[in-house]
Amino acid sequence: MAQDKDLERGVRPRRRARYVLLGLAGAVLVAALLAALFVGRWLVVEDPLQKAQAIAVLTGGMPVRALEAAQLYRAGYAPRILLTHPAEPGASMAALGIAYPGEDAYNAEILVRQGVPKEAIQVLDPPIRDTADEIAAISRFLPAESAPTVIIVTSKAHTRRVRLLWRRLPQTRMRALVHAASDDPFNPRRWWASTGDALDVVREVLGILNVWAGLPLHPAR
Repeated sequence: MAQDKDLERGVRPRRRARYVLLGLAGAVLVAALLAALFVGRWLVVEDPLQKAQAIAVLTGGMPVRALEAAQLYRAGYAPRILLTHPAEPGASMAALGIAYPGEDAYNAEILVRQGVPKEAIQVLDPPIRDTADEIAAISRFLPAESAPTVIIVTSKAHTRRVRLLWRRLPQTRMRALVHAASDDPFNPRRWWASTGDALDVVREVLGILNVWAGLPLHPAR
């Protein structure tokens, strides 16, 4: 009888430990599900629009980013539009002897067709490899001593990473207004329902983790 009681006393702590572990696992699962539900909305951040010295169109998302920039230009938010020049796939195409004008050339044509004068469009140097390069190119173009403001147009899911990268810049006088293209189809509330949106979320979350870690990962050369 005493042995049975000792055995029972030994079983009870193990049961309690099992219940605690199950409870913790359930809490972690619920937290993960909630994070998955809200991560799409968390990725999308925007600043109120105001007059600026320039509108910068980040590479990717053709044609919606360029179309949005043209709309902002026509609304009088800035007198010029800045484009960046991606190094790839132009370099690889050139090595094959194939002419490829580059995404900036297509964006410039979109802008002109939307009523933006050619003289208001400027392609920044040097060629860029990733968003960090783009942010650096934009900041170098703007004169820091005049404390300028630039509107950076990108896709919805990309906005938070763009803001984080801008805040990593050593300068503090320049100001960036991050703005998402209104026609971007990304659905932050149901991002898991589309393979494209899901890929955007995974890419942006990994990119943000890289920014938080100090950008230890770089694009392949």
